[in-house]
Amino acid sequence: MTEAPRRICAVCIYDSRMPGIRFDESGVCSFCQMIADLKRDYGTGTPAGEEKLRAIVDEIKRAGQGKKYDVIVGVSGGTDSSFMLMKAVEWGLRPLAVHYDNTWNTAVATENIRKMLSKLKVDLYTHVVDNREADDIIRSFFKASVPDLDGPTDLALAETLYRAASAHGVGYVLEGHSFITEGISPLGAIYFDGKYIASIQKRFGTMPIRTYPNMPLHTFLKWILFKRIRKIRPFWYMQYDKEAAKEILKREFGWSDYGGHHLENRITAFYHSYYLPRKFGIDLRSNTIAARVRAGKISREEGIREYAEPPYLEEGLVEYFQKRVGLTEKEFQAAMDAPKKTYREYPSYKRTFERMAPLFLLLAKRNLVPMSFYLKYCARERPT
Repeated sequence: MTEAPRRICAVCIYDSRMPGIRFDESGVCSFCQMIADLKRDYGTGTPAGEEKLRAIVDEIKRAGQGKKYDVIVGVSGGTDSSFMLMKAVEWGLRPLAVHYDNTWNTAVATENIRKMLSKLKVDLYTHVVDNREADDIIRSFFKASVPDLDGPTDLALAETLYRAASAHGVGYVLEGHSFITEGISPLGAIYFDGKYIASIQKRFGTMPIRTYPNMPLHTFLKWILFKRIRKIRPFWYMQYDKEAAKEILKREFGWSDYGGHHLENRITAFYHSYYLPRKFGIDLRSNTIAARVRAGKISREEGIREYAEPPYLEEGLVEYFQKRVGLTEKEFQAAMDAPKKTYREYPSYKRTFERMAPLFLLLAKRNLVPMSFYLKYCARERPT
């Protein structure tokens, strides 16, 4: 049977292989339309958007009166979180920087965090997971043959931010995410939640979860419904240029570039540069390249050519991963060659999130959960 010709969006580089993609009569994909809708709803980069952001900052200041900190900012040493921390201080907020250390940080990322905190005079709270436990969870996901190898890191960071906010009586968390520069990736086969992580570790792990900050559903609901901790993404409202941000950080803080998006952490780098492309045929550079095309940073043709090139792979990274998680070459290759699976084959909260979609939409509109969570995790999946 002949494969149907691949259709590419008339605006960005997304094509018909993208899960859930649809095209309008002009050939523009549904993800470009989603970005356009978000820009309109948030007033991104417009006076209206800036005014909304100023009102939120004023609200944070009022809520933080009499407290040592009025906002939590997650830091990784990367561009977005570093610039977010700088802006928080510039706006007159009193942030507590929070970092989840999965023990896979690069030296560059660690030094970037130190430089930012030192010059801005910002305190740091770090949750350090037991490295053996962190490696065991990563190995479990690798053995489970699912594409969500970095999911435990993302969820643990979210939980760490909530814990720090609750411990210090802070009601706001600032996240350095921009749908303009990063896009919003479709759900597709990539997914994570607390039940899913616990089920993978129970089935494939050799250690119980003790120091890893997992987030079961009841804990998630506690943070958002009872603690009322709001997550704000200022870059959704303001004009944000990632390349300009890098130059400011280099000039003002001696910040160092780490070579590419998501490469400040070595497990994340392995995930993006090797694991997803080699095992699943998924190259998440599509999100950032498509975003640059939409923003006019590069032409659509340049984006298509860039995406056709293989992702950068740090020399020795694959061998480092094998050694860290305790796999022989034979075991590593057997896992890479094993049949591909997804979260759908393991217990998760996905159906629960779908049933709770009306509640999560209301919470997203009130900044109690990110709108991207609602768009990705609460939508009912279309049959493939």
